[in-house]
Amino acid sequence: MQPGDDGRVAHGAGRPSWCVVHTDWGDGSAFLKAWQAWRQHPQRPRLLHFVAFTDHPPHPQAMRAAAQAWPGLSDLAGALAQQWHALLPGFHRLSFDQGQVLLTLGVGPAQTLLREQSFEADAIRLGHRGLPVNATDWDIHALKALARLCRRGTWLEVPAGDPQLPQRLAQCGFVTRSPQAPAAAAAREPLMWQGEFNPRWTPRPARMAPPQAPESCVVLGAGIAGACVAASLARRGWQVQVLDAAGQPATGASGLPAGLFAPHVSPDDAPLSRLTRAGCRATRQLAGQALLAGTDWQASGVLEHGARGRRELPALAPGVDPAAQAEGSRPATPEQLAQAGLDRSTPALWHASAGWLRPDRLVRALLAQPGITWRGQTPVTRLSRDAQGWTLRGAGDEPLAQAPLLVVAAGMASAAWLQAHLPLQALRGQIAWQVHAGHHEGLDLPPFPLNGHGSLLPAVPLDEGLAWVAGATFERDSTDPAPRPQELPAILERLQTLCPPAARGLAPEFAAGQVRAWAGVRATLPDRLPAVGPVDAQALPGLWVCTGMGARGLTLAPLCAELLAARLHAEPLPVSQRLAQALAADRFLEQKGL
Repeated sequence: MQPGDDGRVAHGAGRPSWCVVHTDWGDGSAFLKAWQAWRQHPQRPRLLHFVAFTDHPPHPQAMRAAAQAWPGLSDLAGALAQQWHALLPGFHRLSFDQGQVLLTLGVGPAQTLLREQSFEADAIRLGHRGLPVNATDWDIHALKALARLCRRGTWLEVPAGDPQLPQRLAQCGFVTRSPQAPAAAAAREPLMWQGEFNPRWTPRPARMAPPQAPESCVVLGAGIAGACVAASLARRGWQVQVLDAAGQPATGASGLPAGLFAPHVSPDDAPLSRLTRAGCRATRQLAGQALLAGTDWQASGVLEHGARGRRELPALAPGVDPAAQAEGSRPATPEQLAQAGLDRSTPALWHASAGWLRPDRLVRALLAQPGITWRGQTPVTRLSRDAQGWTLRGAGDEPLAQAPLLVVAAGMASAAWLQAHLPLQALRGQIAWQVHAGHHEGLDLPPFPLNGHGSLLPAVPLDEGLAWVAGATFERDSTDPAPRPQELPAILERLQTLCPPAARGLAPEFAAGQVRAWAGVRATLPDRLPAVGPVDAQALPGLWVCTGMGARGLTLAPLCAELLAARLHAEPLPVSQRLAQALAADRFLEQKGL
């Protein structure tokens, strides 16, 4: 192993996390070596963050070939290749080893993307090992963007080259040492400047809040959002209590038999589109770590029927590989349209990154993780705060739980405590479903899920057997979760547009009253984006929120939970800083004049 290639992981021994930055991804071997060093260290940090940048992501086969030159890296390269897809410009979060090794990959110029992040780095390599750093690319402004992510003592390594670079680094607070001549056995090793961030001045306070040490936390709500938040915090060492008024987890809007996770597509690649694209990746990674594929979830792909208007993919920037976009979303093929029983001229997209998931299975799996205590039948009527933190009280004003950090993630029920701060709006949805009951072959169902005008999951393995699930209605400002049989014909009507052959096959069951109904109430916000983060850091310190995902909870909950944890710990963000700010829970305070 070359000096420094392990990202100095050993220096993070015993720490909650260790964050390594490489401004040039290269062939990926530096990440694999850091990952290997983390696995092998007996006192490894709880989390390893690796942040890297590349203008053009290399082909997975090239990274596998490079890994073969180093003992023990081939298996790691294979795991990396499995997640190496749909890498469009921007940030991508790849998760390994049960979420304890997190790769944040920026596709695009590092000098630009560094300004779209906010975290505290422990070790930095500027440029690619063996290639001199171009001082033209790394001017004083780019180096200041790098220095903004440093704490005093952040380690730095730079390939020796342009003599102007040490002077510029010194202007930004870095102290570098002259490179040592390599030993004879390593005569062909490149010379490296090494140093640390140790400015003569007091650095300006970073834009992000200082990292919070893990302690105790209460999460209010045991649906998909609350379970994801609890799991993200528990992985970072928090002791988390999850409280819910219901007797079982996932009984609210997360109690549907099965649902879809899928991206939103827009020609201008709007914030919701970028968010759901990142969300699909996060959901797939979490489900792959916690659930059984084919039984609890499936990365099946989803065909989106443009029944309500053609969905247009965003135009690619010059130099972007079209294959990267196609690995996520692309026009549906004539063969896929035929399999869905649709005319070959039907406007439709194929979302390869999408799939279906059973929310209750994911919620229960997450709540069973170490560090999490689940408490049902615990209705909370009042919140109060004192010097020790937040206290949750019951109907008799008795204290139920206390912690310095409280995260409200109870969907529409969150309005009971957040009405003055978040303009949450109820969105009721009803689905129809039924077990196939042995006659699946005669139903003429497609081999994959569809959405676009309602949705259809053709074959979900529920506890009772293989089932189809169709829906959903959308009724704003209704908080009634009771199913309504009179709404079932409307679901069939949507299905007749979405997938005519399936509607014809299922119509007799609707007519005979053999179809079951389920309804739930979701929480939305006026801008269709969720709320993640502190509600009001000045007036209500320690009160955070993760809600407002509407009908996209399966797509967004894992990503939003990781964003909340990243903000709490001053970690690399799983999305750009601009997109994270668009989700800030306190974004409505100015509108209210608070």
